[in-house]
Amino acid sequence: MADRLEESLADLAESGRRHAVPPAPERIRARGEQRRRRRRAALASGGALLAAAVALGGLSLVRAARDPEPPAVLPTSAASPFVPPTPAPGAEYAEELAYVYDAVAEGDDTVRVTVEPLRTARGGATPTGEVHTLTLPRGTPVEARRLSGGKPADLRLDELLDRLAAGPKWAFAIDYDGEGRVHSLREAYWLGD
Repeated sequence: MADRLEESLADLAESGRRHAVPPAPERIRARGEQRRRRRRAALASGGALLAAAVALGGLSLVRAARDPEPPAVLPTSAASPFVPPTPAPGAEYAEELAYVYDAVAEGDDTVRVTVEPLRTARGGATPTGEVHTLTLPRGTPVEARRLSGGKPADLRLDELLDRLAAGPKWAFAIDYDGEGRVHSLREAYWLGD
């Protein structure tokens, strides 16, 4: 079977050689010339395109150099993340700037703190000489920055007992509601800046 296949293929190849007509030399030359013209045209158009791109790029750079740069905008400090509490309609808040210290837990749900009011003058704060104590719920909200490691955080008073147990070190804005109850404490971090 393999012998017959080889014979058939050999016969087919022989008949192809006898019947095939080689192309004329003029036709071979014409195809070569056509390929050469196409190659030259492609090179010329590519070169022209590259030259145009370089010229446009140069013009845009020259034009950009002539236009004045926009003025540099000085960075502004970010708004403080601490927002004073907003009273309910018909209610009012008062604020007291003071050192808060000597925090002592009393029972399961209250904390007693010593408060020393401060007077602000020329960007700093000085104690007024008055001292009083407050008994606050352990869950009193405290907005802290330095007390929380430098990042703004909302804490509860009972989370800061160990840091507030020492002497006057931490200044707070104490927010009172219209009935004299402490609503929250906000660390007055700006006094140390």
